[in-house]
Amino acid sequence: MLTIWGNRSRFCDGITRRNFLQIGAFGAGLSLAGMLRAQPKNASNSRKSAIMIYLPGGPSHMDMYDLKPQAPMEYRGEFKPIATNVSGVQICEHMPLQAKMWDKLAVVRSLVSVDEHSDSLVMTGYSENTNRTAHHPSFGSVVSKLRDHSSDVPPFVSLRGMAPGTEPGYLGVAHRPFTPNGPGLQNLRLASGVDSKRVGDRKNLLTTFDTIRRDIDATGTMKGMDSFNTRAFEMVASGTVRKALDLTREEPRTRDRYQGAEVFLTARRLIEAGVGCVTLAIGGWDTHGANFKTLKAQLPVVDRGVANLVQDLHDRGMDKDVVTVMWGEFGRTPRINNNDGGGRDHWAPAMSALVAGGGLKMGQAIGSTNSRGETPKDRKYTASQLLATLYQAIGIDPSMTFSNGSGRPMYILDDREPISELL
Repeated sequence: MLTIWGNRSRFCDGITRRNFLQIGAFGAGLSLAGMLRAQPKNASNSRKSAIMIYLPGGPSHMDMYDLKPQAPMEYRGEFKPIATNVSGVQICEHMPLQAKMWDKLAVVRSLVSVDEHSDSLVMTGYSENTNRTAHHPSFGSVVSKLRDHSSDVPPFVSLRGMAPGTEPGYLGVAHRPFTPNGPGLQNLRLASGVDSKRVGDRKNLLTTFDTIRRDIDATGTMKGMDSFNTRAFEMVASGTVRKALDLTREEPRTRDRYQGAEVFLTARRLIEAGVGCVTLAIGGWDTHGANFKTLKAQLPVVDRGVANLVQDLHDRGMDKDVVTVMWGEFGRTPRINNNDGGGRDHWAPAMSALVAGGGLKMGQAIGSTNSRGETPKDRKYTASQLLATLYQAIGIDPSMTFSNGSGRPMYILDDREPISELL
């Protein structure tokens, strides 16, 4: 039964038409659109996956993975390096768990970036300024495009909502991420008393709504929304994603291990459920002031999250099939300022990135910066090259092209020479 008041409508169980449509429009995101379409001809048969950890604000490379204990005090800062379990590699004293398992990790210390507060470069390979006109897709959207869409699990999930680096660009709204927070999470639950027959009735009603909307939308957007709605219903019926998001299904001891970094556990559970790419964010790293105070609080939490995630993937035999990367938009100034006990400002000429799994070569530190951490001394790489390496690790050719919507073939990445030391 549907009751209509003016331009609003309400289902008999109390769900408004607006809220109902949010399943496919603004609640859970649009990335599930097109799930019932035939698998693309160029779809990847690989079941490998990626976890992309974003440290928003730009983490200090000098205080995490590229310490300079021999530099002057105004550069080296307060933190001390500690040895890892791999000879010759040292990292920050506030990341002891990673130090004990460095044979399962690797860092690229010689990356260069751009000075903009955006995740676009590290998620798409292109700066946000470039992407305003070129609309290059995010890593997760490419995974969505090439993933087998026959299951009831979304190929791309963002645990941090929508951001420039999660957008699908010219791949279209069908490959936006599913964002399981707020209304999106609620939409994964069947309303009390709603059985499969009533779900079918709703699906038919929604099709009627979409037919009306399609008549006034000639841009192709509705095509993505229609099929998204279909997949959203299947997700509700199966409950696979809802169960993966429910951390109470984990043993209390496991939840305790991830305390403060539960988002890492959620990412692992989603990957286990069959998601192809999960992005997450943690902390705030724009430390123009109080750099060392902030990092003393945040680094142990991130250390706990990374160490448990990587170890769990190994224990489950998933380390070769799941590649993980952790980085921010740029590094921080090697020279410390005088703001609130010492801060570091934006620094695009050098940054570091942590990598794990995916069958890549672990137990190493790739590249180096000069004695004050200012610029790469050797093995200078770009964010795009690291993304090309990650694509290769999960079975996607980084030289692949897609139509940009105007019929012009576009490369996934322009700078696509991989980081050879990881392969």
